[in-house]
This record gives sequence, structure tokens and C-alpha cells, in this order.
Amino acid sequence: MALRPLASRPAGRFRMPPLPGWAGGGVEPLRIGLLNNMPDAAFAATERQFRRILSAPGAPLADLQFFTLSGMKRACGFRAEVAAAYASHERLPEAGLDALIVTGCEPREGPLGREPWFRAFGEVVDWARTNTSSTLFSCLAAHAAVLHLDGIERRPLPAKAWGVFDCEVAGSHALLAGSPASVPVPHSRWNDLADDDLAAAGRYRILRRSGAVGVDLFVSEERSLFAFLQGHPEYDRDTLAREHRRDMTRFLDGTREAGPPLPAGYLSGEAARGLGAFAAEAAAARDPALMERYPFATATPARYAAWHGAATRLATNWLRVVAARRSASRAAPRDAASVSRLTRAV
Repeated sequence: MALRPLASRPAGRFRMPPLPGWAGGGVEPLRIGLLNNMPDAAFAATERQFRRILSAPGAPLADLQFFTLSGMKRACGFRAEVAAAYASHERLPEAGLDALIVTGCEPREGPLGREPWFRAFGEVVDWARTNTSSTLFSCLAAHAAVLHLDGIERRPLPAKAWGVFDCEVAGSHALLAGSPASVPVPHSRWNDLADDDLAAAGRYRILRRSGAVGVDLFVSEERSLFAFLQGHPEYDRDTLAREHRRDMTRFLDGTREAGPPLPAGYLSGEAARGLGAFAAEAAAARDPALMERYPFATATPARYAAWHGAATRLATNWLRVVAARRSASRAAPRDAASVSRLTRAV
């Protein structure tokens, strides 16, 4: 990754306080970077969601540091807020990270390879391959990463994969330690990385898949363990409901042609009936004023505890993998030195 000297950039604030539980003594926390590239409306929520699943009871202690890709389009006022708390991706090599989480962003140009951020994103991927113990790519970031690594283009889906779907374990791995055979995972995407395309590349191993929405979790094990998620296990209880409300607002104000469907496997029967009745009313009279009666309070998921538990288990397992790989990498130079001394003695 090409970097300008630190002295040529504003000092800025780029290290955030450690997660709760570490008072500065005992076991050294893992240094985890969050490269948050989400659009303004979802930016803070994404940070909060990852902080939550990384700080589950029993998880290795982690010190989370925040970064974002330079040049992302943001509202002027929000850009200043981000600059005050987040560092540019160019500062990743200075942070001494053990691992990295990379989020997606809002595509604007169609094919990912034409996005203005794609070149910088590729630099991050190349840096992470040799400078992290593991990197986790979330949803669109997973799509962009495999495009950069192997030229695999994501495929448009005939309909949005939207809801909470049962994902079955497809292989054994430390990331899946303690996992049941099937876990519910939220998905919210218009595109897909096909199982066959990933298999043809020869570097990816599928760990979880859904019969309804395809591959959920897969990995590539090289110097750094790359883990890829097409779903959003980190989502809050109401994230999919908020997406539905957003899309319904767009339908009523005319910026969206069709009303949104209900997210699959997400709502209780009562909530589905309430939103279905509201959708019928909205289709009959496309009036933005109707949103004042949107039944958001009832749009609560029936399966949050199940997917949240699976998400924190995956995050904890990932942190444990990072800790083990960090220990192994630190031990390796000492082992090599020991071998050298023995060779000289002989």
C-alpha cells in the first residue's frame, strides 16, 4: 500500500478507547481494525453492531480502532464527524493491527470494478494478506474482495435476498466451534457469489450455506485467514424493519416503483399481518403522509435471540483464531532462532 509519510498528514485522532473489560493490565488485548465504509445513515449503527458482537462475555479482549476508505462520498457535516473519530485507510500499516474487519458500502457505478473506491480497496486487501492474522469481509466487501483476488464477478439475483435464513454448516472449522448444524442469519442483498464460481477459483472453502440464498460464510486460508460473509449476522433486532420502513418511504414518495416485500423469516405472524395491511393501504393510495401510521413498533423479529447468539459465537471464535494465529506468528521467529543456534552448535 502506498503511504504518505505520517508527518505529511494531520495528526488527527485515530485510536479509539478499548472495549469494556480491559483496565490496561493482564492479557494484551487483540488490536482489531474496523474499516467502516457504510453510507452515512448506517455508519454509526454498523460501528455499534460490530462493537457489540466483539465484546460478548468470554470473548478475548479486543481494542477496536476505526478507519474508513479515503474519498467516500459523505454529507459535509457528517464528513467532519467521521474525520474526528476515524483514520484514513492509508494509516492501517501504522496501527499494529492483529486483524481487520472490512464493511461494504453503497455501490454507485454498477460493476464494482468501476467504483471510485475499488483501487484503494484492492490496496487494503493486498496489505491485509501479509499484515494481518485474519481479515473479515462483510457482504459487499466480500464481493469486492473476491473480485480483486480472483476476478469473480457477483451475479444479480432475480429477487432481493432479504430476511433471516437458515444456514447449514458445510464443513468443520475453528470459526464454527460450538455451532449447531443450522443457524439463522440475516441477509440483505441484490447480488450473489455463486458456489460454483468460488469452487472454480480453488482457494475458497464454504463453511455455511443456505438452500434459499446460497453461500453464507466461506474462507481462504493463506498467510492471513480471510473470512467472507454474504450475510449480516451483526444486524440489530430492528435493522431489517428499518430497511423495510426506508423502502416503504421511498415507494410512497415516488423514488421507488414498487412497494417492498416483507423480509422472509423475520417477522412474527402479528407483525406480518400488520405490515401486510399497511402495504395494501399504501398501494391503494401512494401518499407519503401514510408513513405517520407505519406500524414500526410491531415490526419486531421472532428469531433475534437465535441469530444474535450465532453472531456472537462466530465473533468470539474469530477472535480466538486471531489470538492463536498471533501467538503462532510471534513464536515463529523465536523457533527459527533456536533452530539456528542448534545448527551452529552441531
